[in-house]
Amino acid sequence: MKKFQFTLQRLKDFREQELDRQKNTLAVLQGELRRLEEELEELKNTLEKQSEELTSVCMRGARATDVAVRKRYIVTLQQDVHIKEQQIIKKNEAIEKQLSVVVDATKDVKTLEMLEEKQLEEYKLASGKENEQFIEEFVSGQTIRQSIESRSN
Repeated sequence: MKKFQFTLQRLKDFREQELDRQKNTLAVLQGELRRLEEELEELKNTLEKQSEELTSVCMRGARATDVAVRKRYIVTLQQDVHIKEQQIIKKNEAIEKQLSVVVDATKDVKTLEMLEEKQLEEYKLASGKENEQFIEEFVSGQTIRQSIESRSN
């Protein structure tokens, strides 16, 4: 009997490659999310530090222009924080969508793996039957030869 060959091997290979690509895309998105979260943390730290400095400058009696400049900078930082938070929300949504794609691709691969296992079991069963038939034919042939030999003697 010929060697087992999964009939959908090329499709399975393609689906596995696609799954790997989708996982890589997910990993990239997760890396981008971590970078955004780090940037947000830095912005928040800077915002806190600038707010503390503004309070300190106001207590020491700063000029109105200095206070106004510092307040504008703090407002800009607050806007940057808000923008970064929105980017993080969008990135999380993209990750959720990509995660769904990865789950679907994984299901496709698992389905093909189960089909391959089923075909392999069928192959093994057919191979076993073929071996049994060969043995039966061999034994039958040997029995016939022995009976012919015993008649000729």
